[in-house]
Amino acid sequence: MIKKEIDLLPIKNDYVFKRTFAYKGNEDVLMDLLEAILERKIKKVIVKNPEMVSEKENGKKFILDIKAELDDETIVDIEMQTVDEKNIEERSTAYISRMISEQLQAGEKYVKLNKAIFIGILDFEYYKRNSYHHIARPRFDEIKEDNYVDMGYKKQDEVASRYIEMHYIELPKYFKKNPSIKTKIDEWLWLFSGDEEKMEMVKRKNEKVKKAIDTLERISLDPKEREMYESIQTEEFLQRISENKFREEGRKEEKIEIAKEMLKNNFTIEQIKKITKLTEEEIEKIRKD
Repeated sequence: MIKKEIDLLPIKNDYVFKRTFAYKGNEDVLMDLLEAILERKIKKVIVKNPEMVSEKENGKKFILDIKAELDDETIVDIEMQTVDEKNIEERSTAYISRMISEQLQAGEKYVKLNKAIFIGILDFEYYKRNSYHHIARPRFDEIKEDNYVDMGYKKQDEVASRYIEMHYIELPKYFKKNPSIKTKIDEWLWLFSGDEEKMEMVKRKNEKVKKAIDTLERISLDPKEREMYESIQTEEFLQRISENKFREEGRKEEKIEIAKEMLKNNFTIEQIKKITKLTEEEIEKIRKD
């Protein structure tokens, strides 16, 4: 059973997510998750950036995504996003571009290029599509009539490049579907639900999910891990406030959204007051709504 007395850190948090899946010795856990998302067998996974946090020039900490290399030399970047910053398209494009450019040193032939895959697990709805899992590859547009040349091809090429692939998983859409646990992707996505009954079910069905939950329990009990999580959380909220250039009339709404997110992540009233400048009464009202 998932230990009731443990106040589990939220696995959808970027630090906790990476701490669970990039934990030394948990390569098989990450491999099983990637097999579920990519729907293919993987023989080996190497985490290329095992360091948990880095620092910007201003000394602020930030979380690195999980960058891994598969047995066929495919490079994968997997990211957990809980806040909709309205830039997923730009972020994923930038990540893919970086993954491609980093492979080639000056003067190297392009034939050495390896496939790059970006995976974004989103805790919000983003795309206006009737699906929770979107798979995107560069494709050719439909042929315009003026450009048509009869070359006799019965089946034409549709994918313009096999080196780029992007996956977006929108968790709210998945849970809205309320699926049963039938496939490996079900086993992994229910891990992000916070539903103890479902988590217990997937823990019994998949030993790799069990290992992930055991890791989550272990780091949740570690005071140093919890201190790091809380420190990074506070820093990220402060950074969001300082970087947001919202209009004066929009300030209150922004603070309320930040307060809601902080409550969801178990910040204290004093921490929320310090960051949002809302009153205790306002915060309690938000908690009850």
